[in-house]
Amino acid sequence: MKRAILLLPVLAGVFVLPVFGGTPDVKIVSVPRSAALAEAAVRLDLDLLAEIEGRVLIAASPSDLRKLAECGLQIVDESVLFAPSSSPASSVYSFSPIGAYHTYRELADDLAALQIQYPDLARVVTIGTSLENRPILALKVSDNPGLDEDEPAVLFLGCHHAREWISVEVPFLFGRRLLEQYASDPAVRRLVDEAEIWIVPMVNPDGHDYSVRVYRYWRKNRRAGEGGLFGVDLNRNYGKAWGCDDEGSSPDPASDVYRGPASFSEPETRAVRDLILSRRFGALISFHSYSQLLLYPWGYTTLPALQESLLKSLGTRLTDLMRAVNGRDYVCAQAGAALYLTNGDTTDWAYAATGMPAYTIELPPLDILGGGFFNREEDIDPIFQENLPAMLALVDWAIAHPDPEPDPADPPRRSGRKKNPPEPGIIRR
Repeated sequence: MKRAILLLPVLAGVFVLPVFGGTPDVKIVSVPRSAALAEAAVRLDLDLLAEIEGRVLIAASPSDLRKLAECGLQIVDESVLFAPSSSPASSVYSFSPIGAYHTYRELADDLAALQIQYPDLARVVTIGTSLENRPILALKVSDNPGLDEDEPAVLFLGCHHAREWISVEVPFLFGRRLLEQYASDPAVRRLVDEAEIWIVPMVNPDGHDYSVRVYRYWRKNRRAGEGGLFGVDLNRNYGKAWGCDDEGSSPDPASDVYRGPASFSEPETRAVRDLILSRRFGALISFHSYSQLLLYPWGYTTLPALQESLLKSLGTRLTDLMRAVNGRDYVCAQAGAALYLTNGDTTDWAYAATGMPAYTIELPPLDILGGGFFNREEDIDPIFQENLPAMLALVDWAIAHPDPEPDPADPPRRSGRKKNPPEPGIIRR
């Protein structure tokens, strides 16, 4: 979900430089890390990728290159470092092109296998179709998965942003854990019996596929625009406060936070919207990476929501549960007040439309020292394990608090622009 400067370690066996297969007119360049770059990154809306040995890597269009030159920054073309290799990076999960992470096809196969293995508890549902005609798949976990029961529903979303591969794995593993533990764990069985648990691990299958095959840093979907431009930021395409300013999203199709021509213009966001409005959803988590944050509405304004006290107290309870597993801190905060403004995002719309607690969880790592989007394969399970108790607790809360009321409030916007630009390492959701 982030626009990033991060430190990409070069230790053998830890991270591999991602492949840059080429996207029209974009080059990977580096410039020295500096205060001038930090200021330019905010002002020019640059797509900052990584930091290696004091130089920051940027995915730069011709327009970006002109802007950087005008700022007097020293530019070095590093694209050759990211040329596709004839053989994939080595992995203990070498049967997969991306190791322990799921491709879209692998995810579809694994979801289908869960339905076959647990026919009385699992149902794979196509909630919509992407621009490139890939089914957007949801896993429904319930004691009667083939029925629409009058029960509270809870939704877990992953991969609005293509490059955030870890956000696919956490909700998928949650669904699998519920099914595996149903027979042996009374607490899990009660949650599954009393709620409908919906899991959409990959909201953006087209973008994810492009991130796997062509350009690891791709963020948006694959909406074709004029002049060879592609993509809408799905987490700026929802209906609440869509396009209310050009700070929380962009009208420029070249921007990584391009909001699209209209709210819900994209089939992927319409699929999520229609699912939410079709059932009694009582809580939602949308997984992203990175930064170890748990964020709640509003994102489009610095003013609090009517249910600020509930959103904060429940969110703090969830982060406490997460911290207890591995000792890793996740900060709970209102999105617009703690960081900067975003408009048209998932959780603002879901909360406004239904009143349900709706959270964005930014998964590890914490900052520029941790690897950013490049979680190690062996870190997938620990990250899942620390999020597991929070997900279970949220389902339990939704069962105890059915039928939330929509929040009709429309507080005036306040600028989220900070007086001083953030240091490198502050990243865009």
